[in-house]
Amino acid sequence: MTEVQVAVVRVFTDPDGRFGNPLGIIDGALVPPADRLRVAAALGFSETVYVDDAATGTIRIFSGTTEMPFAGHPTVGVAWWLHSQGHSVDTLRVPAGDIPVTRDGDLISVRANTTWGSDWDWRQLSTPEDVLAATFTSYSAGHTFIWSWQDEPNGIIRARAFAPAMGIEEDQATGSAVTQLTAHLARNLLVVQGAGSHLHTTYDPPTHATVGGHVHPAEPRTITI
Repeated sequence: MTEVQVAVVRVFTDPDGRFGNPLGIIDGALVPPADRLRVAAALGFSETVYVDDAATGTIRIFSGTTEMPFAGHPTVGVAWWLHSQGHSVDTLRVPAGDIPVTRDGDLISVRANTTWGSDWDWRQLSTPEDVLAATFTSYSAGHTFIWSWQDEPNGIIRARAFAPAMGIEEDQATGSAVTQLTAHLARNLLVVQGAGSHLHTTYDPPTHATVGGHVHPAEPRTITI
């Protein structure tokens, strides 16, 4: 039995550093590939990142149920964490392809093909109040993204994501989903998701978008494998 250290960050916090989606980050050398899914499931985060080569930004991403070729909140979170560890990589390498990273002060963004994320059941509701009142049991799809305009002229959306297919009831910040929504609406967005995470996107037609936000460190964990 070996204890493995897990760094934890909160990705897409609000401007005051609140909320965000927790992300586990593990040195890939410490967990054999055959054990990575089991460890990610045991940690219970929506995603866990294994850093296979910090210098080149080579990572693998696992939810509690599968390996993911790309996901938004893990790439933004690990880009911030690598920078904090002295590895200011400009590109992350994931199975889906290379992910350019940009920094604007404390805002970390990644650029990706909007077709790379999971398939979602999209539900536009009438008001933000309808979004907040929704319950997990109201939606049966494995991935359901509900949203409404909060301020359409200024591109602000209120959203939630139910994701039992990822092993969780609700995902607090879903970067790949909001890149898809950005492409669908063909405009830049501020998406306030879950309890209050803030995701900033820019549309990069015809096939790409960026998603970015603020990242804050959280209490580290250990797990025995």
